[in-house]
Amino acid sequence: MQKILGIGNALVDVLVEIRDESVFQKFGLKKGGMEMINAELKNEINKEIKSLKQTVASGGSTSNTIYGLAQLGAPTGYIGKIGKDDKGLFFRNDMEKIGVNTHLSYSNIDTGIATTFITQCGERTFATYLGAAATQTSEDLSEEIFSQYNIIHVEGYLIFNRELVLNICKLAKKCGLKISMDMASYNLVEAMHPLINELLRDYVDIIFANEEEAFAFTGKKEREALEILSSYCPVSVIKLGAEGSLANINGETTVIPAVKANCKDTTGAGDIFAAGFLYGLINDYPISLAGAIASKLGAKCVETIGARIITH
Repeated sequence: MQKILGIGNALVDVLVEIRDESVFQKFGLKKGGMEMINAELKNEINKEIKSLKQTVASGGSTSNTIYGLAQLGAPTGYIGKIGKDDKGLFFRNDMEKIGVNTHLSYSNIDTGIATTFITQCGERTFATYLGAAATQTSEDLSEEIFSQYNIIHVEGYLIFNRELVLNICKLAKKCGLKISMDMASYNLVEAMHPLINELLRDYVDIIFANEEEAFAFTGKKEREALEILSSYCPVSVIKLGAEGSLANINGETTVIPAVKANCKDTTGAGDIFAAGFLYGLINDYPISLAGAIASKLGAKCVETIGARIITH
């Protein structure tokens, strides 16, 4: 079985279910959005939610995908940067206990935290403190590590660091790895369109996008958007939520039906979908089966709080 390496922002997810949405106004958060916050605001939010029930897990988009792959039994590794603190130790232990081979570096800055407010309708609002993750640089990359794997899954949010993401891709190609990437968010695609175009044109082999992200990049919807993405990448996947998804592999399009679910929290659903799809790819499953696995895992994910699912 092929080995998959992930690289991204190593964060600890703190998920909080809320009834009173006044917290958004209090901390200047836009409901349903994602705000980058500083250490001071992170500490204020921590005080606010101290008495509320919390679910804590290792997090970050690519971390979720790699964790999901490890749950399925795939050989995995993860590159990230954490602080020398309790949250950093928690992140490392949480990943390693599921079987992920961690390649972590350390910063004197606190480990990053993504506080997720979940309203009663299941909508998520993020307050993200990158912390140590923001200090990750090209110096943290290693040809020795890359050469141990066959595929690298790159977090879309790393695109904000142009030098880092380009060096990741260049080193991956030098070591013979296929590159998988998730577009992360439509506003990121809009802000970084030229760089994403360059990455897809020159480096990326497998691209995941939801409908909004695909539209932000192509200006087209569904099949037309997929056709454009597939002109860049041999494997292109567009997630359409409750409508299922579309996958194009080497010019052939497959419709992947959705699996019905009782949605409680959509945190990490796209990341877990990617885990299922990549698991199918590394096992040479038919695309219809890889897609079915991805859809089933995505559905399981939205029925629980957080991006951790029970696979048995």
